[in-house]
Amino acid sequence: MAETILNEVNVANMFDLRGVVAVVTGGGSGIGLMMSTTLISNGATVYAIGPVQADLDRISKTYNEAAEKTGKLGRMYGIEGDIRKKSEAKRLAAEISKRTPYVTVLFNNAGIIAGAFERPTQTSAEAFQAAYFNDLEEEQFDNVMHTNATGPYWMTFAFLPLLEKWKELGFTATGGKKFVPQVVMTSSMNGWTKDPATAGFSFPYLYSKSAIGHATSTLAHELLPLGVRVNGIAPGVFLTEMSAPGSTDSLGQSHFKAYETLGLKVPCTQPPTTDGERPVPAGSKTDMGALVLFLVSNWFVNGETVLIDGGTLLVHPSSF
Repeated sequence: MAETILNEVNVANMFDLRGVVAVVTGGGSGIGLMMSTTLISNGATVYAIGPVQADLDRISKTYNEAAEKTGKLGRMYGIEGDIRKKSEAKRLAAEISKRTPYVTVLFNNAGIIAGAFERPTQTSAEAFQAAYFNDLEEEQFDNVMHTNATGPYWMTFAFLPLLEKWKELGFTATGGKKFVPQVVMTSSMNGWTKDPATAGFSFPYLYSKSAIGHATSTLAHELLPLGVRVNGIAPGVFLTEMSAPGSTDSLGQSHFKAYETLGLKVPCTQPPTTDGERPVPAGSKTDMGALVLFLVSNWFVNGETVLIDGGTLLVHPSSF
């Protein structure tokens, strides 16, 4: 009947995440918090992984209390962990398996940036070596690569059994095969940019995001026999503690205003929140939330990375 069709495509039904269990690395801050709050607001249970348990407990308590007051069914739970390490990925999967029989979506989102440089003012090998090489420590490069690129590999395979369990147990729990298991990688527009200005002038960050951008489609290909999808999100500028240090409040919301210091062009801007303010050249929590809901709910996308950069790579040279 026509009424049934209209009901099936109603936004409240398409994005009803009751029964969904998500794991979000870096889920207590920045883009990860945008993901976590979207998920719990629509009924999902979220396990947010981060480096400091006290911080995770505080942010989880804040948003769980808000969810309860507003009648939202989702909840967030913080688990401290170091996703750079294979042993930690195994431990985290084991710990979460004690709390839930399955996982619907793993968001490999955690990321860091380090090793920024200033472009040389002289055209000589010595000047370029000084800018790009001399002060860049191996430990910085390794830490960024392990956090942003290697860690998601360990996490993906450590959580495969829980993702596979969703096909058996989760479908039953939610009353039908509404969602399919998935891994979502947070890469970046910087995985495709040719201009380091779009990446905070950090080559470790550029290298790591290039790696995870390509790994998304490779892992999607390899996991086809299991029926576990792998997709990616490639953000441009979102105002977080990484892009705008010192600008976030106790709710994890940024109050950054010095947009001219970002040093890159963002053609699509957000409308100002109050009269007299300038348009905001950065993505919002609703932009990220809408993309998260799309990826969780859509069966028919696999091996793709969605660029959400406000048109930045239309004006900066890139290979996307």
